Amino acid sequence: MAVWKKGCLFVLLLVGLLAFVLWYVLGGGERTVDGEIAKTPLENATVAARALRQQSVASEDAGHVLFGDFHVHTTLSVDAYLWSLPLLGGEGVHPPADACDFARYCSQLDFYALTDHAEALTPRTWAMSKESIRQCNLVHQGSDQPDTIAFTGFEWSQIGRTPDKHYGHKNVIFKGTAEIEVPARPIASPGLAVQAFTDLKLILTNLRIPFRAFPNTKPYNDVTAHMREIMQVDNCPSGVDTKELPKDCRELAATPAVLFEKLDQWSLDSIVIPHGSTWGLYTPPGYLWDKQIAEAQNDPARQFLVEVFSGHGNSEEYRSFRAVVETDEGKVCPEPSENYVPCCWRAGEIIGARCKDPASADCRKRIEKARRDYVAAGVAGHLTIRSAEPEEWGDCGQCIDCFNPSYGYRPGGSVQYLLARGNFDDPAEPRHMTLGFFASSDNHSARPGTGYKEFARKKMTDARGATNEGWRDLIFGIESEKANESAHISPSQLENTPGFRLLWFERQASFFLTGGLVAVHTSERTRDSIWKSLADRNVYGTSGDRILLWFDMLNAPSGPVPMGTELELDQAPKFRVRAAGAFKQKPGCSEEVIAALGEDRIERVCAGECYNPSDERLKITRIEVVRIVRQSKEGEPIAELIEDAWLTIPCPQDGDFCEVEFEDRWYATMGRDVLYYVRAIQEPTPAINAGGIHCSEGKCDICYGDYRTPSDDDCLVKNEERAWSSPIFLKTPKR
Repeated sequence: MAVWKKGCLFVLLLVGLLAFVLWYVLGGGERTVDGEIAKTPLENATVAARALRQQSVASEDAGHVLFGDFHVHTTLSVDAYLWSLPLLGGEGVHPPADACDFARYCSQLDFYALTDHAEALTPRTWAMSKESIRQCNLVHQGSDQPDTIAFTGFEWSQIGRTPDKHYGHKNVIFKGTAEIEVPARPIASPGLAVQAFTDLKLILTNLRIPFRAFPNTKPYNDVTAHMREIMQVDNCPSGVDTKELPKDCRELAATPAVLFEKLDQWSLDSIVIPHGSTWGLYTPPGYLWDKQIAEAQNDPARQFLVEVFSGHGNSEEYRSFRAVVETDEGKVCPEPSENYVPCCWRAGEIIGARCKDPASADCRKRIEKARRDYVAAGVAGHLTIRSAEPEEWGDCGQCIDCFNPSYGYRPGGSVQYLLARGNFDDPAEPRHMTLGFFASSDNHSARPGTGYKEFARKKMTDARGATNEGWRDLIFGIESEKANESAHISPSQLENTPGFRLLWFERQASFFLTGGLVAVHTSERTRDSIWKSLADRNVYGTSGDRILLWFDMLNAPSGPVPMGTELELDQAPKFRVRAAGAFKQKPGCSEEVIAALGEDRIERVCAGECYNPSDERLKITRIEVVRIVRQSKEGEPIAELIEDAWLTIPCPQDGDFCEVEFEDRWYATMGRDVLYYVRAIQEPTPAINAGGIHCSEGKCDICYGDYRTPSDDDCLVKNEERAWSSPIFLKTPKR
C-alpha cells in the first residue's frame, strides 16, 4: 500500500510538473493593449513651415499640399503580429499608439489612417483602435495648425482561390472619429484571409515553436492569446441589416456588392480604396479586374480612388503577358515573352536541369508535367518543385521593365487596365471607372509614411524571415532532397496547407519597399478640407518622397481645372504641369522631436531617424504623359488603348521646379473618351529593394528577408522616385 501511495504521489507530482511546464510554455499569454501616446504637439511654427516651404515653388493661386498615409497596420493585424516575433527577426508589438507617434514625430505626416485587417479585429481591439485615433487627435486639440490629423479605417481583405472568385483587398476609411461617425464593427471577408486568421490549424502548427524558443516563450504565448481572442468571436447572422446586428459578432461581406450595401446601411461618410490589385502573392494567376467594373460590384460614390503604389510595389503599368492562359482545354502555361518569364515555364526548366538526359523524351514529359502541376497549384505553384532555392527561379513572374513592380505581377489588375477597360452589359451606356490616384505604405509595424529615408530595411519595410535555418525549416517545411519530378498538389492538399506555406514569402522579400504617400491639394489644413480633396480626386501619389506636383487643364469651358476633373470637351485640350523634387534629408531628428518623444522612444518607434529636411531639393528630370483611350466596344485590344509614355518632356535643371505645357491636337478629331495623367520623375537616389530581383548572366541578386541577407544590408539600388497625378478625364460631347 505504501508503495502504491508513493507511486500515486509521484504520478501526481509528474502530472503537476507537466501541467506547469505546458502552462509556462504554451499558456499565460497576454492580450494586446494600446501604448501611451506622447502628449506634446509639434509647434505651430514647425507646422506652418511646411506650407511656407511650398510657396517658393507653387503658383500664386495654389493652396496647401498635405502628405499622408491611408494604409497602415499595427500588430493588431495577425500577419503584422507574426512578423513581430523573434523567430522572424521582429522587434515586438507595435500597437496603435505607435502609429500616432510615428506619424507626428518620425515621419511628420499631415494625416494618416489605421487600416488593420477587419478579420483580425475583435470588438475589444476595434474599440481600442477607434479610441487610439481619438486620443491622437486630442494632442493638438484647440490648435489652428493641427500637426497630424488621424482617421479611422479597416481593411476588407478578400482572397479567392480562382480568378472568378477573387476581388482583392480594399481599405475603408471614415471621415469622422466620434462613435456615431464610425461603425460598431469592421466588415471582414469570409474568404481565405478570415479562415487563415481564425483557424485552429495555425495555432496547432505553432505549438512546437514555444518549446524551441524556451525560455523566451512570452512573445509566442502572447500571439497565441491574440489569436484565441479572434477565434472566440462568432460570425454575425447573415441577411440582417447591419444596424440590427449584435456589436460583439464578426460582420462578413463576401463581395464588394455586399460591402457597399452594408456601408450604405450605416450611412456614414466613407471611402473605399482598392489596393494591391497586381500583387501576385495572393492574387490568382489569370486574374482580370473586369467583373468589378460592372454596376453591381462598384460604387462610384465611395470607390473613386485607387492605390497605384505601396510598400508592396507598383500596380500602375499594364502589360500583355499573363501568368497562365485560358484555352478550350483549360489553363496552360504560356511561353516567355519579352521582359517576362512565367514561373510555370521556369518550373519546367528547373526540372529539366535535374534530368540525367535533358534531351530525352522522358525529360520532356517531366518538363511538361512540371508546368501543368505549377499551373494547377495557382499561387502555391512553387511548392510543386521540391527543394528549389529562390535563385533557381530567376526573375520569373516579374515585370522586368516596370518601375518597382509588385511581386508576381498580374497586369489584368493594373490601374492602366482598369481605367481603359469598359463594361458593356448595356452597350448603349458603357461603364468605365473614374478613379483618382493614391499611394500609401501598407506598412505592418505601425509606421505611417516610412519612405522619408531609405534605411532600416527590416523595420521600415515588411521584409521579414527566419533568423536561422532551423526556424526556416520549421516554418516552411523545407525539404532537403531535390526531387527529379514535380509534385501534383490536389485541391484538398491546398485546403489543408497553412496559408504562410502556400504563399511565396521568401521571394516576396525582394519586392518589399518603404512605401508611398498620398498627397492632397487643399485650401485649409483641416479634416473637412482633406476629405473634400479626396472626394474631388484632387489628389496624387508618390513613391515615398514628398514631391510637389500640380497638373491642370488650362482651357476647360469654365477656366483651368485640376487633376481628378471629369468634363466634356470638344476642342484640343491644353495642359500645364508644375513639379518640384523632395528635400534632401539631414541625418537624425530635430531637437524639437527629441525633446517631445525622448531618445529611447525615437530608437524604438522611429528606428533612430526622423523626417529632417535640408533646404536643398532633388531635381525633377522629366515629365512623362500617359494617354489612355477608353474602350468603346467589347473585344477592343487594351494594349492598343494605352500610350505610355505618350509624351516625355525633359525638365530644365537650373531651377527649383519644373513647369511645362503641352496640348493634344489629336483629341478633337477622334470623338473618343480619353484620360491623361502625368508622372514627375526625380533624379536617381538609392532605395531599398528598388527593381525587385536583379538577374544577369544566369546569376540573380536576391535580397532575403531571412538570415541569408544580413539585417544591416539595406539592399540599396538606384531608383527614380516619382509622383503620379490623378488623371483628367475628357468625354466627347454627345451629338
